[in-house]
Order: sequence, then structure tokens, then C-alpha cells
Amino acid sequence: MVKVACSGRLLLNAAALALALGGLAILGFSGQEARAQAEKSGKIGPVDKSGKSGSPDKAAGKAGKAGGRPQGPVPVTVARVMQQSIPVRIQAVGSAEAHATVAIKARVDGQIMDVRFQEGQEVRAGSVLFKIDPRPFEATLKQAEANHQRDLAQLAQAQRQEARNLELLEKNFISKEAYAQFKTGAEMAGAAVLASKAALENARLQLEYTTIRAPIDGYSGRIHIQKGNLVKANDAAPLVVLNQVHPINVSFAIPEQSLATVRKQLASGPMQVDATPPDADKPVVGKLVFIDNAVDTTTGTIKLKARFENRSNALWPGQFVTVSLRLNEGKDALTVPSRAVQTGPNGQYVFVVNPDTSVALRPVTVQRSEGDLAVIATGLVMGEQVVTQGQLRLTPGTKVVVKGGEKPQGDARPQGVDREKDVDRRTNRDRSS
Repeated sequence: MVKVACSGRLLLNAAALALALGGLAILGFSGQEARAQAEKSGKIGPVDKSGKSGSPDKAAGKAGKAGGRPQGPVPVTVARVMQQSIPVRIQAVGSAEAHATVAIKARVDGQIMDVRFQEGQEVRAGSVLFKIDPRPFEATLKQAEANHQRDLAQLAQAQRQEARNLELLEKNFISKEAYAQFKTGAEMAGAAVLASKAALENARLQLEYTTIRAPIDGYSGRIHIQKGNLVKANDAAPLVVLNQVHPINVSFAIPEQSLATVRKQLASGPMQVDATPPDADKPVVGKLVFIDNAVDTTTGTIKLKARFENRSNALWPGQFVTVSLRLNEGKDALTVPSRAVQTGPNGQYVFVVNPDTSVALRPVTVQRSEGDLAVIATGLVMGEQVVTQGQLRLTPGTKVVVKGGEKPQGDARPQGVDREKDVDRRTNRDRSS
């Protein structure tokens, strides 16, 4: 009897345990079904790796990121397609050249006694640059002066003798042959005077060469031979090089296809040339002064030269500059800001804002650029709006909201403010429920 009672109790305990396990399984299944329904309705977010459920906002954000499309309108800036007169220019890269370059060399041998300028200093024409030891040339000059005075005295004596013998000849006291000798002596004395005079002038010139002066206005370069060194006349190495930069020239090349237009414009009047040095705020204005007499057959270009007053020293010899040669005035040109034009695999394009605040990708052809403006040949019409900032987040059909620019036309809510408020109200209502 005892064994039967124990067996019954064990069976009752096993049945109770089975009922408890079944209830837990039913409860777990119901919880999973309820969670799935809540996720489907958007009240809670999906369960993460840690077993915690995310908020609906985070879930929506993750879903938006996964989709690759922005949630709501994208903020952009826009500009209108304008029609205006834009000058037609030829752009090129040129190099500045000194208007005149002079290599200063010694014209006499001697020792440099003094240097009267600093390296890189601006010098004026006629200013003293170097002084060569003048003492040997001063002595030569004195000797030449003495020789000249001697020859003058001999000439005077020869002329007096000729005059006396001429009187004797007229009285038949001497023969003609004797008189001819005195006359020849006077002529030789005159020739000696001329020779000594030339030697005197040469000695003065040699002494003058000991003072080396600047032949032009310009800036000095590095001094190659310093004070105390011996120099030779017309040595290969110059003492210093002077560059004249007021005015200054800029050489550049243009395609030969533009040669006829340039020659025609130059025949009708001066042509303006703008040169912009690197990191300059504004260009330097000059005029075209030279067209080469032949086209370079290897490059298909022709050399041109422009001249600039360069009073502010904005241009410097050897400097590379951006050259703009103005040809004429292009009227009724369609322009957009250059930053609105993007480049893709199929060429250049812009994003055009539609009346419903969506954007469309529009291929365009850029004819040329003028400053911050791009001249559009095809693809746009006057009055359309193009995106100038925020293109990286755009795809065709994306809604946009304009910030700090003109509002797109044709939409009652162009900036999407009410749409954002609707989204916020709907989110708050879901959270409260």
C-alpha cells in the first residue's frame, strides 16, 4: 500500500511539472508574437545583439541609412540661370620678361676699389655701380696731355719755319725743293698733333671707364665679383645683371586658329591683356604689342607679347602668370556659377530644381569660364534654378529645401517646414501610444 501511494504522488508531481513547463512555453510564444506585432506597428524597434529593443526613432534612422536615401528634403543653395554680356577671352599661361636686361662688365683692367649699391637694389640710369682703381689711367692721361702739348709746340715751330722759307722762296733766295721740305715738316707736325689729341681723348675715355655706371633703370641681381678683386675688360662673367621691370613684358602663346581674330582686332585698335600672378587678388592690365612673324609648326601656336607698366611690381621677370586676352564682348550669354557645374562619367552636368522642389540631373555644355561664372552653350534656359551647394547628397528626384537663396517656384511649401512638423507630430503620437 505504501509503494502505491508513493507512486501516485510521483505521478502527480510529474504532471504538475509538465503543466508548468507548457504554460511557460505558451507565454514565451505569446510574448514573441506580441513583440513582432509591436515592431510591425512601429511602436518599438528591432532587438539588437544584446537582446534590447531599440526606439522607433533609432530604428527609422537605421532604416533610412540602409536605404541610401535621405529622410526629408536636403538643404541646398540655388542660383538662377542669367543672360548677360560676357567678354570673349583667350586664356593662356605666360611668363614675365624684363623689358631690358643688361650684363654689366668692366671695359678696362684693374682692381675693384668700391661697390656703390646693394644686391637687389633698384638703381637709376647713370648711378655709380663700381669704381675701378683709376691711378694708372690718371697717369696715362697726364702723359697723353704732355705729348699733345709737345706736338702742338712742334707744329707751331714748323709753321713758323714754313712761313719764313715761303718769303725766301718768293725772293728766289731758296729753291722750291728746300721750301717743300719745310712745308712737309709742318704737315707732319700737324698730323702728330692730331694723333696726340686722339691719344689724349682715349686716355680720358679709359679713365672714365674706371667708373661703371648703370645704363638703365632697373633692379640689380647678385654681385658676382666683390670689392678688392681684379677684373679684366670684357670678361666672360658679368659683374652684375640689371633687369628693367618698368615696364615689363609678358610672353605667351595662343592657338593658331585664333590668329586671324587677334590680327583683326589689333588692326582696329589696342587689345587689352590681363595678367594674373599666383595668389593675386586682381589682374594687372596691359596691352598687346607684338605678334610673332611665324607659327610654331611643332606646337601649332604663335607667340604674342604684352606690355605692362607694372608700377606696383606685381609682375617679376621669370614669373609664370595667367594671361587673358580680351577679343570682344559676347552678348546674351547664359551663365551660372561655376560651382554649380559638376563632372561625372558622362560629362558635365547640373542639378536643376523643379517646381515641386525635386531635382533633375541635366547634362550641359560649358563653352568657357569667366571668373566665377560658367558660360553655358547647351542644356539650360534663362530663369531656371540650379543647385550651387549640396550636390553630394542629391540624386535625381530628391526633394530639396533652399537655404539662403531663392525659393523654388510652384510649391506651396518649398522649404518643407510643415512636412517636418508633420513627421515630428506623428512620431510623438506613436511614442505616447
